[in-house]
Formats: sequence, structure tokens, C-alpha cells
Amino acid sequence: MGTSRGLKICCGVTAIFIVMIAIIFTILAFTVFKPKDPEITIYPQGLGNIGFGLGGISNLSTANVNVSVAMIVAIDNRNYGSFKFKNATAFVNYRGDVVGTVPIEQARVPAHGKLNISTVAAFMMDRLIANASFWADVLAGSVNLSTDATMHGKVTIFKVFKIQASVPSRCDITLFIQSQSVESICKTKIKL
Repeated sequence: MGTSRGLKICCGVTAIFIVMIAIIFTILAFTVFKPKDPEITIYPQGLGNIGFGLGGISNLSTANVNVSVAMIVAIDNRNYGSFKFKNATAFVNYRGDVVGTVPIEQARVPAHGKLNISTVAAFMMDRLIANASFWADVLAGSVNLSTDATMHGKVTIFKVFKIQASVPSRCDITLFIQSQSVESICKTKIKL
């Protein structure tokens, strides 16, 4: 009879211990380890590689202008897991038209870490200038652009758990003509 009672106590204590561990992991999963959206900021560095091309003297309608802007994309990872992503491309939009591309090379953002990525945005100025609203926006003093990118990769937590994730981001960028300054506001949402 003593053995049966001891077995019941052991099983009861083990069950309570397992339930407590499950509760603790559930609380941690919904609070501390809950994925937080990374903060992304874009810092344009200046103009470069301005190129003009003509389709021929007699055919000026095929003229094109390409401008590249060096920039730094700063990523602040506020999570307990690192994020390793593959090569991606951000598309720069002006009033619904794609007017540029920004290549983002693969990298690893450490847990609770920051990463600065140097890249170059290639603008297709002929598409930008062809938009009927462009010159009106320039005369008004500001040009509003947006970028869309999705970075696909893996989140690694404690160097053990690896989870596929994607981070779509959208940045609204305002170029102020008079002060020659730039303001960017980025929104991201991690998807596991």
C-alpha cells in the first residue's frame, strides 16, 4: 500500500510540474519571445552616377536619364532570435509607377542587434519625369515616393529553433526640394 501511495504522489508531482512548465512556456511565447517587428530606416547618402542617353539626335523622344542614389538601410532587430535573409529587391514607386530599384544583399541581423546595409538605388528618371504630376510636386516643394520590399529568410532562436519568416516592409519617403532633405517612415510586419 505504501508503494501505491508513493507512486500516486510521484505522478501527481510530475503532472503538476509538467503543467507549470507548459504554462511558463506559453506565457514566455506570448510575451517575451513574441516576434516584434524590426525597425527599418533609410538614410540617403547623395547623388552619383548620373547618366544621360539619347536615342539619336533626330529622335529625342527616346532620351533617358538614370540616377543612382547611395543609401544606407538600417535594420534594428528587437527580437530574441536572429534573422538571416536572402537577396531581395525593393521597388521605388511614384504615384503607382515603378521608378527605381534598390538591391538588398543577403545578411544576418543578430538578436537584439542592428545592421547597416550599404546599397544604391537606381532611379529611372525618364519614368519619373514622364508622370504628369512630377513637375507639379516639384513646384509644390516635395516629392513623395514609396518603397516596397519583402525579405525572406529564417529566424533562429537560441541557435536551436529555426523558423521560416518573411518581413514585408513599406517606406514612405518625402524629398523636400527647398531644404534638400529627406524624410522616411518605414512600416514592417514580420510573418512566421
